[in-house]
Amino acid sequence: MKTSKRLEGIGEYYFSKKLREIEELNKQDRQVINLGIGSPDLPPHPDVIKTLQEESAKPNVHAYQSYKGSTVLRRAISEWYKRWYGVELDPDSEILPLIGSKEGIMHICMTYLENGDKALVPDPGYPTYQSAVKLAGGKCMAYDLKEKNNYEPDFKKLEKKKLGKVKLMFVNYPQMPTGQLATTDLFERLVAFGKKHNILIVHDNPYSFILNDNPASLLRIAGARDCVVELNSLSKSHNMAGWRVGMLCGAKERIEEVLRFKSNMDSGMFLPVQLAAAKALSLGKDWQEEVNRTYSARRNKVFELLDRLGCKYSQTQAGLFVWAAIPRNYKDGYVLSDEVLYKAAVFITPGGIFGDAGKNYVRVSLCSTEEKISESIERIMKIKQ
Repeated sequence: MKTSKRLEGIGEYYFSKKLREIEELNKQDRQVINLGIGSPDLPPHPDVIKTLQEESAKPNVHAYQSYKGSTVLRRAISEWYKRWYGVELDPDSEILPLIGSKEGIMHICMTYLENGDKALVPDPGYPTYQSAVKLAGGKCMAYDLKEKNNYEPDFKKLEKKKLGKVKLMFVNYPQMPTGQLATTDLFERLVAFGKKHNILIVHDNPYSFILNDNPASLLRIAGARDCVVELNSLSKSHNMAGWRVGMLCGAKERIEEVLRFKSNMDSGMFLPVQLAAAKALSLGKDWQEEVNRTYSARRNKVFELLDRLGCKYSQTQAGLFVWAAIPRNYKDGYVLSDEVLYKAAVFITPGGIFGDAGKNYVRVSLCSTEEKISESIERIMKIKQ
């Protein structure tokens, strides 16, 4: 049986393959410490779990749900955006709950891209942007994010490109994998760029609460609804990655357009999950501060690990990872990653999986305990002696 042409050039997700390799090493009793994947190891707030337990025990909550999500969840998202981001959203028309924000990336591409249309994707950036564009029949136009430019798009360079076929531009701040925060000036320039060229700016915003005192939404910029939609998620901010709760926010017209595609792809998520998510969104500042104290301590240990490897990094990064430049004696991040994996049984992510611009970098996750990171340091010290 021959696969469809849309799968040409679409390989298996890197982490899917690497996890199988790590599993094989563990069968050889290597006991690999995985510092690669950003899957929070901390649990959600106890009240969130309690809400799920109580609601799922009720006999009348197991039916199909609305494609637009529960009113309770949409109102909770609206209140959350107003409280944390200073953005007013109509819960009835400007919010669409998603089964994780990753599906939203695909929905957006399928909604707006025709065969041959183009999308601007960041390099380095989340690999799913490229995969979703290609699966929808579009073509990727990479734009470099360079350290010397504070990992911001080079708008002068972009203006020189042929943008007539560009329909979408994916942006992501705090940026993954670099941890770069956005300035208000950058957000304003993004909105201006989208309006000028009739490009829909897709802001992927799942990391805004992690090690960041000032969560920001691109929708707070005046006129943003004319050319911006924003994806968000509870995966990182509320330790609910496996729950698959995300959201799309934007103008009523954009929500209705994406819903036309989404409603033919899936049904609404399990109601008790939605109600528990609403509970999570009501949590106060104390919850975020507690989570960030844990991540801050872990980040300090990761800095120590990277020092042992001779890597260079910024200490002002936000998000669930630390992005670091490798020593010059390594060909690329893949070589350093494999050396650490095979000799020290510690996995760190090579930056090249995020694009060509990341080849001389590695990324280390904060989703392991301080004890595990300390053990990783000890293992690395042994191979560096």
